[in-house]
Amino acid sequence: MKRWLLLAVLVSLLAAVGACAGATPETVTVVETVVVTKEVQGETVTVVETVEVVKEVEKEVVVTATPVPMEEPVILRLGQNAADLGSLDPHFATSTQDRSVVDMIFNGLLRYKPGDGAFDKMEPDLAEDFPEMEMVDGKQVWTFKLRQGVKCHPAGKLEAYELTAEDVVYSLEKAANPDRSAYAGEYTGMTFEAVDDYTVKITLEQPLSPVLFYPKVANYSGGFIVCKKAVEALGDDKFKTHPVGTGPFMFESYSPQEKVVLKANPDYFRGKPKLDGVEMRYIPDISSREAGLLAGELDVINGIPDIAWVDRMKNEGNVTVDVFGVGEVATVHFNTSKPPLDNPEVRKALAYALDRDEFLALFGEPIAENVYSPVPAKFLAGGLTKEEVEELGLAYDVDREKAKQMLADAGYPDGFDLEVITSEMTGYRRIYESMQAQLAEIGVNMKVNVVDHSTMHSQIRKDVNPIVVYIAWRPNADVYLTRFFHSDSIVVTGAKPDTNFSHYDKIDDLIEQARGETDAEKQVELWKEAQIKILEDMVAYPLQFQQQVYARANYVDYGHDLVSVFALYPGITEQTTLNK
Repeated sequence: MKRWLLLAVLVSLLAAVGACAGATPETVTVVETVVVTKEVQGETVTVVETVEVVKEVEKEVVVTATPVPMEEPVILRLGQNAADLGSLDPHFATSTQDRSVVDMIFNGLLRYKPGDGAFDKMEPDLAEDFPEMEMVDGKQVWTFKLRQGVKCHPAGKLEAYELTAEDVVYSLEKAANPDRSAYAGEYTGMTFEAVDDYTVKITLEQPLSPVLFYPKVANYSGGFIVCKKAVEALGDDKFKTHPVGTGPFMFESYSPQEKVVLKANPDYFRGKPKLDGVEMRYIPDISSREAGLLAGELDVINGIPDIAWVDRMKNEGNVTVDVFGVGEVATVHFNTSKPPLDNPEVRKALAYALDRDEFLALFGEPIAENVYSPVPAKFLAGGLTKEEVEELGLAYDVDREKAKQMLADAGYPDGFDLEVITSEMTGYRRIYESMQAQLAEIGVNMKVNVVDHSTMHSQIRKDVNPIVVYIAWRPNADVYLTRFFHSDSIVVTGAKPDTNFSHYDKIDDLIEQARGETDAEKQVELWKEAQIKILEDMVAYPLQFQQQVYARANYVDYGHDLVSVFALYPGITEQTTLNK
């Protein structure tokens, strides 16, 4: 009886650990030491020897349960065309590599529909709905009702907490502060108020139409909403490399000149992302990005705006190439405060030396297309068409003999020397190097120094370049004109320094008059009048728009169609998947 009880206990114990054991006979050969007696030279002696002995032994075999394989996390790896990040504070994120990361971490009150940046496709984001507008004592008031239950990401010892109107007001006031934002000029004349935990009022001294107001509070530039407690806990400097928002992905780590790692936000108000995380890898060399994609080490790469590259990559069987908007406009800005470019005749001579078609050939259509005004007529109201500019005699069609004569008449028969810096990014570098060759035809020697993209952005804002090539998208004509040509936006010295690299101050009244115009047709005419003045004074030479070019493995599904993306990358959301 005891023996059976012991056996039952043993079986129970084995079952409890999920395994069963048994004894299995097995024949083995072993080496043993033995004592033997032998006769040696007529005498009997005892000796110790080792011998091999064949034995049948019982070997205990333990059979365990089959282990369940662990699923590997689903991480999307994107190779970005940059050496490093600049800033992940969304109010300082001005370059492509920064915009693409902050887009995944932050939200706006409103948002552009993923994959389609058209104004009429805009939708609520942190706000429950589009705002209500009313006029109060001659001022325009927009009232937003916030979603409840939206969580700010945790940050260090700071746990996740609910976003409220206090965070929104703090964020917009930060965006309006020139010491804490690159977009402060967008918020002049605005005040922000938290009515209660879920209600925000924005009051404008000068009324704006929705087409001008909505982009200021959308998921773009200064409209990204930061979390007050996180920024205060981290400090502004640390926040630039440790961003905290409310978006589908949370910051996890940053390895300088290597990558930023994001992880899925399980509490995202639109639902947990289908991806477990995203790695933004900084790889400035296109050959390395391309090799990484083809070898399966990268899932998505920033391509180059080159039709030959696009066609070649399309022939790879497992790769899809996406060419999409928004079309960033490349414009040449002449610094009118630096000799000899302070002479308008010299600037016009340089314009006649440049050939739009020669620049266009660097990229090819439909990757790029010529433009004739700072605001691209193909995309936005208020731009000037080629026909309109030619009719006004302001197209500056290439004429290098005329350019040489104009330089001679201006006192520079032998030309002059210039020195500029360019980003290593293809879109910038090709334009600067082509410009260098074209200007050499009229005796202007332009030395071009190549730096990383972040350094270029930093340096041109310190006014180091007499000629600045800037490639940018802005959501409407007012933003283009205000940020690049209003005197408040003059780099370094402006009241709200931004990207007026020309130091131009002749169209402030037209910009402001158009901004306050409620008649759409009159507003467009004022925008066009301002650009005609820019071309007459030749403070900026519009070149082309360049579309976005990305390549992806066929198993990457962004979760939306690609028409245009303001963040200048395909747009990775909670719906993005890898269907391997």
